[in-house]
Amino acid sequence: MNLSMSKFILTAMLMAAAAIHGTASATDATALRKDVPLDGKWMFSKTPADGQQRQWEYVNIPHSWNADDGTTPDYYRGGARYEYDLYLDSVPTAKRGFLRFEAVSQEADVAVNGVPAANHKGAFNAFCFEVTGLLHAGNNRITVDATNAHNDNIAPLEGDFTIFGGIYRPAKLMWLPTTCITPLDYASSGTYITQREVTDDMAKLHIVTKLDGKALTHKNNLSLRTSIIGPDGNVVATRATKCGKNRDGKVEVTGDFEIKHPALWSKEMPDNRYTVRHELMDGKAIADTLSQRIGLRYFSIDPEKGFFFNGKPYRLAGVNRHQDRPGKGWAISQADHEEDMALIREIGANTIRLAHYPHAEQFYNLCDDNGMLVWAEIPFVGHGTDSPEFSENLKTQLTELIRQNYNHPSIFTWSLFNEIGFGDNPVVKPAGIVAELNDLAHAEDPSRPTIAATNRDDLPENWIPDYLAYNNYPGWYWAEPSAMGPSMDEKNKGRGVAVSEYGAGGSIDVHDQHVTVAPRPDGHYHPEEWQATVHEGTYSELAKRPYVWATWVWNMFDFASSWRNEGNARGINDKGLVTYDRKTPKDAFYFYKAQWSDTPMVHITSQRHTIRDKAGTPVKVYSNCDTVELSINGRTLSAVKPENGIATWDNVTLQPGKNRISATGKSGSRTITDSCEWELMGTPEASNGSQQDF
Repeated sequence: MNLSMSKFILTAMLMAAAAIHGTASATDATALRKDVPLDGKWMFSKTPADGQQRQWEYVNIPHSWNADDGTTPDYYRGGARYEYDLYLDSVPTAKRGFLRFEAVSQEADVAVNGVPAANHKGAFNAFCFEVTGLLHAGNNRITVDATNAHNDNIAPLEGDFTIFGGIYRPAKLMWLPTTCITPLDYASSGTYITQREVTDDMAKLHIVTKLDGKALTHKNNLSLRTSIIGPDGNVVATRATKCGKNRDGKVEVTGDFEIKHPALWSKEMPDNRYTVRHELMDGKAIADTLSQRIGLRYFSIDPEKGFFFNGKPYRLAGVNRHQDRPGKGWAISQADHEEDMALIREIGANTIRLAHYPHAEQFYNLCDDNGMLVWAEIPFVGHGTDSPEFSENLKTQLTELIRQNYNHPSIFTWSLFNEIGFGDNPVVKPAGIVAELNDLAHAEDPSRPTIAATNRDDLPENWIPDYLAYNNYPGWYWAEPSAMGPSMDEKNKGRGVAVSEYGAGGSIDVHDQHVTVAPRPDGHYHPEEWQATVHEGTYSELAKRPYVWATWVWNMFDFASSWRNEGNARGINDKGLVTYDRKTPKDAFYFYKAQWSDTPMVHITSQRHTIRDKAGTPVKVYSNCDTVELSINGRTLSAVKPENGIATWDNVTLQPGKNRISATGKSGSRTITDSCEWELMGTPEASNGSQQDF
């Protein structure tokens, strides 16, 4: 079968699939807004080498072409084409059509029925464009040429993570009224709700809504009716504003609102959210409508006393997150996002740093739903260039990040960079572009501070954002874990400081109970026990310092980093508290659960070290219970009160063969038990269990 015949068969099959997955009927015209997911079968082909023909296959969106090779050093960074056949019974005459892609990595050119329609540069933000005049009844071909090839004008230029390629987040066709709240303002909702002042007694909101349509060029009877509905379903504020006219058909409507005694959003009360409902009125008829959920909250940072949330001391303690998974890359599902959030909730974290780029809309929504405070970040990582194109791309990505996520109560800060430098060129100075980004962030959003993450003290750009955090790894890349405290004392410059990254590598398959010195980070020997030791030591130092107003563990999950060849898994950064596949929390996960979670828990550490060669062994248990009792082969040892979440028994004797170990925690009237089995091999004196490097 030749290529043209194959392509004809593929097209026919896709048209049939589009009739199921991507069909919009004439009845859609009766609805004010209608979304048509483009989640059916797409044709996909990597860009062939010169002289070769394309090889097509079916894929489902979201999709990444690096799902299988993203952990290899030579993973594919290049171009590919996607084609989708969208069958329309008819095209609504009273609607406008828009295509919205939530993310394409990292540059996309989109054509509709052969007509170029959009170009977008940046792997992580959404983009939206109008296709009203490009669609017709029958089959419509959507073509996306995407590439994740390195581009000196698109951030990030480097980073400790794989740049997966593909249409890896959802895409959709949107039918909207001819005059509407615009989806074209950097693919945002079109409305921006600024919390100008919030206290326990009063919330003052300023709302800007952007409208678009021909009717705005001549009609005098258009108005925007805005209602704010409380968590109890009652309307707490409302107003109607005449829209006015503009020759270009674009109008901004602003309004100020006050809410007395607001119900405040928090981790404890995440359902305390208000709905801002807009109705665009054409006389007495509703021409368009849009709703946004918001959470009212306020916060501040005291240089000595730390973070305050809703008027109360609130130490931020949480994790960093990367978005990829094995066998999927960045093309993860709603269920994947929910699983990540469930694990973060289980550990008891109250904040998440979404590194090192904008994450999916689904995950920001989950953060809102669960009362998580979020550090949101642009991919200005490693180094940049001094080209105007690179600077403009950074500004565009920052603008997109802010406008698309403006109304999320979970986001409390915008991050401008992570560990940047501009290579070895002494002429190139990053402070200039950082200052521009800082000004831009404040102009876009006056209600949130800016922040940045650094690993150096001597950079002038460190002092441009409102706040600074440090990526600091004592016990792993340098010194001992206890050095964290003195190190942060030196870095504190009187305005408060946070720790954006800290931690160590750890493998669930490598064990050494007796390790006392940091293994080589670039080696293959990353015992799970040392990772836990590092977290015990560094966190205890941080917890004693109130001026350290926030800490984020690096990382919640292992993640793909194609260039790494360390630990026992090629292409993986193994600093996660949970394995890459999300199936196994490491010991350090339970250390933090003992610190942060209110749910009674007990965890025997080093329990995966099932084969033992010494009869005498220490036993360490992480627990937040009042007391923990240890049992060895049915023999009960004395109960221990955990200190800082840790209970220890220094010298427990194992019997030759299999040993049953149980730890039972008591918390009030509740008891919680964890157990495992260790086998003592050979004679008790066979080995001293010393560290090896292999």
